[in-house]
Amino acid sequence: MKNKYYFYKNPFFKVYAQIENGLVKMKTSGIASSVMGSFVSDMMEIFEGTKPSKVENDQLIYSTWMPPIPSKAFDRLVSSQMSAMRGKYIPEQITISITEECPNRCIHCALPDTKNKAKLSPDIVKSIIDQTQDMGTTLIIFDGGEPLLYDGLENLISYVDQSKAIPGLFTSGVGLTPERASSLKASGLSMLSISLDSANEAGHDFMRGRPGVFNEATAAIKNGLDAGLLVGIYVVLSPRNINELDDFYELAKDLGVHELSFYEIVPTGRWQGHEKEVLFAEDLKKFDDFVERTSCAEGPRVFPIPQIIRKMGCFAGRKWLHVTPEGDVLPCACMPKPYGNIHGETLESIWKKIYKDPVFNSGPCLMRDSEFRKVHLGLEK
Repeated sequence: MKNKYYFYKNPFFKVYAQIENGLVKMKTSGIASSVMGSFVSDMMEIFEGTKPSKVENDQLIYSTWMPPIPSKAFDRLVSSQMSAMRGKYIPEQITISITEECPNRCIHCALPDTKNKAKLSPDIVKSIIDQTQDMGTTLIIFDGGEPLLYDGLENLISYVDQSKAIPGLFTSGVGLTPERASSLKASGLSMLSISLDSANEAGHDFMRGRPGVFNEATAAIKNGLDAGLLVGIYVVLSPRNINELDDFYELAKDLGVHELSFYEIVPTGRWQGHEKEVLFAEDLKKFDDFVERTSCAEGPRVFPIPQIIRKMGCFAGRKWLHVTPEGDVLPCACMPKPYGNIHGETLESIWKKIYKDPVFNSGPCLMRDSEFRKVHLGLEK
């Protein structure tokens, strides 16, 4: 008998998934199915017929960006989705830039250059974790800078209450030795995401501003997998690598990662001034064709963030919070518009200011709107 992975259940209505031929098949049951089925049809459509990241006997890990199914953290995610349907939003995920320190000089880095190597103290990071978990957050990602340079990272990871949220790490892979990977695994790290800007060494090292970063990244991926971590590759798509889609997939397949995620570049941070180097309709068509082509292929799951945003709207101001090393709280990592600072305000009060701002309406990414960048951020003349 096939395992049933329950997304939601009560005495009258159940939503669950089964794996058939390696793909997710969404189903409902219960006496209220005929009424409630249409209510959750949009959610079910996102999962239906897609490839999960990993399947274990008792758990479905649909994506590295999502708590395993079933789990208490996933139940909280479902609850937040239902709240969003009623217009009540919570920050489902938070990225915490715990340090500005980084050996790389990425030409597309979104982190502002403050020159002061700022970092958040462990007590402040733990307070952020507590506050977001109380608000309903289910994914807490540590990034930077380079978070592996932060002294005490494992203590922060182990501090996350995994009955409420899963901890993730977004890194370039610098210094991720076999010993460090094992240490991260022992601390309870749920998801390791390693960024690549090109499927070849020369292209990636150029984008990162330092030779050797590609080899460090691929070594980190192997070390993470050997340690038993859930590992993904994260690619920021731009005109410079849009023609490497199949190369990225083959590399991810050869390395054996669980997921390959793609994000569409925006003109922010060090990419300001590159407004013409964004993806256009023909590029997005090329990406859509690639996603369709690999949906049932042998290899890792592809997480197509541009498609998710087109379907569900941008996460900024609705599902995402970002905290900088200086403590500024942003709607997302790409939007340099602080709504408060964690050193002087609670996250809940800052979040209320964000989601009540009418500029956020679950539409397309505002950072790709030149008028928004000009009027609200003063980034363009």
